[in-house]
Amino acid sequence: VVFAMGGDTDSTQVSPAASSEFNQGKKQIEDKDWQGAITSFTTVVRREPENADAFNYLGYASRQLGDYDKAFGYYNQALAINPNHRGANEYIGEAYLKTDNLAKAEEHLSRLDDICTFGCAEYTMLKRAVEDFKAKQS
Repeated sequence: VVFAMGGDTDSTQVSPAASSEFNQGKKQIEDKDWQGAITSFTTVVRREPENADAFNYLGYASRQLGDYDKAFGYYNQALAINPNHRGANEYIGEAYLKTDNLAKAEEHLSRLDDICTFGCAEYTMLKRAVEDFKAKQS
């Protein structure tokens, strides 16, 4: 899966106090330093418990480490804060595919279809992942 760095365009602005950790976490994601990203974004959500973007990145890093239980928890926290968070809807859908739950992935694809009236990268990426998953199943 290609990581789209647009995953933090849906939500709140990061406070100056948390912005250095947030930016460091994004850099760690780019560098595939998943554990470092978890540390950075955990600091952000401690300071900003309503930061859907930071929870989304925590989910992403946890998923990359294969910790799906934590990933689902973080994605669900992001979606509780912002149900229309495009990145979290895409990434939780991809996580559901990794755990062979096509029905739940398709729920989030449908949600993205509603959110992205004229289409968006997150919808396109999850749609492709769902199609690939289905092709491997047949």
